[in-house]
Amino acid sequence: MKRALIFRGGWSGHEPVQTSDLVAGELRKRGMEVEIFDQQECLLQPELETKYDLILPVWTMGTLIPEGSAALRKAVLNGVGLAGWHGGMCDAFRQDTEYQFMTGGQWVAHPGNVIDYRVEITGHDPIVDGIGDFDMHSEQYYMQVDPGNEVLAVTRFNGAVCPWIDGTVMPVVWKRRYGKGKVFYSSLGHVAEDFRRSPQSLEIMVRGALWAAR
Repeated sequence: MKRALIFRGGWSGHEPVQTSDLVAGELRKRGMEVEIFDQQECLLQPELETKYDLILPVWTMGTLIPEGSAALRKAVLNGVGLAGWHGGMCDAFRQDTEYQFMTGGQWVAHPGNVIDYRVEITGHDPIVDGIGDFDMHSEQYYMQVDPGNEVLAVTRFNGAVCPWIDGTVMPVVWKRRYGKGKVFYSSLGHVAEDFRRSPQSLEIMVRGALWAAR
């Protein structure tokens, strides 16, 4: 049985407890053992690289302790998977550029805050196969992204709030490598209700996490 570690905290507006409980429940249904910690010191376990196949950060903003950052990056470089969603993974630890290099992207804006927008599936991959395009009522993330990401879904900005970004196509879901580790990210999942209202977003997240696991 594969084993995952979730460490959660940071800004409470992203519901780190509720969203991680929801994702953890789905992973457990699919045969993965999941341990959840409400602190970062769990990353300092000597057996981090051998005990876990997957690590999921759910920690919007905040600061990652230096020893934890180093241990997390080392684990992924050596083959442990990394997966996450929305601000819990890619609006986390804004000063830690080495962490951002690993994740492949960083949030910078969500024009209009919670709005209606469309998610378009662009990749042919088991993570998104059979799902099709779908609608979200949530934050539409504008991000700085690594051009090396393999993008599986995008969204288009209409310029209603910021006319200068009208027509911009922005990655929503991607996967990548970091050393020997597989990395998966979805910008969907602002709050737990997003996953319930648009179950496609939860399915993509769970499939991506299972893919990333060593």
